[in-house]
Amino acid sequence: MINRRTMATHFGRMVLACAVVTGLSFTGDSANAAKSATMGTALTQHKTIQVDGLDIFYREAGPKDAPTILLLHGFPTSSQMFRNLIPALADRFHLIAPDFPGFGNSAMPSIDEFDYTFDNLAKVIDGFTQKLKLDRYSVYVMDYGAPVGFRLATAHPERVQSLIVQNGNAYEEGLGKFWDPFRAYWKDRTDENAKPLQEFLNIGATKWQYTHGTRNPESISPDTWTTDQYFQNRPGNKDIQLQLFFDYGSNPPLYPSWQAYLRTHQPPTLIVWGKNDVIFPASGAHPYMRDLKNSQLHLLDTGHFALEEDGEKIAVLIRQFLKAQNL
Repeated sequence: MINRRTMATHFGRMVLACAVVTGLSFTGDSANAAKSATMGTALTQHKTIQVDGLDIFYREAGPKDAPTILLLHGFPTSSQMFRNLIPALADRFHLIAPDFPGFGNSAMPSIDEFDYTFDNLAKVIDGFTQKLKLDRYSVYVMDYGAPVGFRLATAHPERVQSLIVQNGNAYEEGLGKFWDPFRAYWKDRTDENAKPLQEFLNIGATKWQYTHGTRNPESISPDTWTTDQYFQNRPGNKDIQLQLFFDYGSNPPLYPSWQAYLRTHQPPTLIVWGKNDVIFPASGAHPYMRDLKNSQLHLLDTGHFALEEDGEKIAVLIRQFLKAQNL
């Protein structure tokens, strides 16, 4: 018979073995990331602050005197897309990841109470950064985070120390055939043109965004799409998403000004792109290189939500790139 002390000893050895294996799961330049993976989770704080009368939820981790990375999420997710990246970098950087209004745990006023445009999302996030006194930061942009982040960057170029672009568009080359039904909606906002877009708001489409183009779909946690769908299924949220689908048409006309910002201010830019994404294909990644002198492009063999399958690799690339910028 095994007594309790023996059982406790066996259990302790098992915990230690698991800790060692977890640490060794990071490779190469990620020795610090391994340390962060064990410590950073405990450091992540989940907070809410009022901006323009709206409760804005955000995740925060890392030393406040460290270089700041502002993490801006895409559709249909929230700051939860950064749930693994944050602890992987928290030993070296100060990380801030807000939820946009209408997403995740932030306030979700109705379309009658809040004008859901990308101009307004950027205005709220701008106010958010000012409330937190974020005067200098790198900004990670993905999907919807790109039009929000580029609005911030063009309004306050002096604040942006570097860019990390992951499947976020700023060039016409990145808007392929996938966007045809959206273009029809931008041109003529009718119920008929809205019907095909409503299909993007169901659980099948949400799951598809996470699994399509991945090397191993079974490695993607179903918690991702079920969490996102929970927030989408709240009463009134699909109206919000349709409004943002329509207003996305305000972004392509701004591409020339965003490109001018890149050429003029030359922010150091790391591009990490899921090359199998059909929403924002790799054709939208390459043009950044022609406008930026200090940039790196890494095409990853994965899909739209590249962090789900290649998060460790992206964390290493961020560390290496920002270290080279003395950040």
